[in-house]
Amino acid sequence: MTPEFVVSFAKEGLILTLALSAPMLVIGLVVGLAVSIFQAVTSISEMTLTFIPKIVAVFLGMIFFAPWMLEKITTFTIKIINNIPMYIR
Repeated sequence: MTPEFVVSFAKEGLILTLALSAPMLVIGLVVGLAVSIFQAVTSISEMTLTFIPKIVAVFLGMIFFAPWMLEKITTFTIKIINNIPMYIR
């Protein structure tokens, strides 16, 4: 295993992690921003109001994106398992 291989392997893992987490983070950001604007417009200062809509939105996003996320993770895992002999050389 060369240092270049380790760096490229780590890079690929980090990119996959970011790609899988990005939809949930964006959904949480958009819903949080919408709730904050709603709170500013209506002068409601309830701190717990932001949590429930975000949790529900991220949960629905996970249900929607689950097949895509599972396909990405499965493809990455299969690639790693198939290349184990190459990695140990």
